[in-house]
Amino acid sequence: MPRYNAPFEIHVHGEIALRADVNFDQLQDALKPLWTYAGARSLADGASSTYEEEPGILLDAQTQMLQICWTVPGDEDFRQALDEMCMGLNELALKGAAIEVTFYDTDFDEEDESSEQDSRDDFVMLFVGPTPAAIMQAQRDLLVQDVVGMMERHFDGAELGGVVAEIDRLFSQRFDALVSSLELGKPPRGGPGGSGGGTGHGGRRPRHLH
Repeated sequence: MPRYNAPFEIHVHGEIALRADVNFDQLQDALKPLWTYAGARSLADGASSTYEEEPGILLDAQTQMLQICWTVPGDEDFRQALDEMCMGLNELALKGAAIEVTFYDTDFDEEDESSEQDSRDDFVMLFVGPTPAAIMQAQRDLLVQDVVGMMERHFDGAELGGVVAEIDRLFSQRFDALVSSLELGKPPRGGPGGSGGGTGHGGRRPRHLH
């Protein structure tokens, strides 16, 4: 049901490339935490944003690209809906992607000089992907973009190769640690679980992580 006098306006923004075999029913199920939170009975009913100028939740059928620019009134419990949405999209994503979520405090008035209350605005960056490696790749690419963009104000882009290499080294260490932790959870080879008892996310190293 619609939430009146909600403490936040929550904006979700991102583009997620979906596998070619993903159909509308699968997408509707993956996004169910969002449209049910908005009080809708289907994705088609809940895809519209609170603001008419925002496109809402759209699927480009030609490119299999899910585009989200969607606002809903809500509270902190929306974070649970986001967690469930990410789990659903992981199963449908073709590659790693970032999703930006902004919580705007509806009670905060910047023009009210007499107010002593601090804004409760918050920003969350989420990542989805078919494997941990794909998610780390999206995290790496976004970090490189942000760092290089900031440092190019002071240095030529050609001078930043060492910075990018160091970012890759840090992500490579994180990826190796993840693989090691997953390996520890496997049953011994030849044991009751056999040699096929892995996690399903294998050891594919993200691109650029040398």
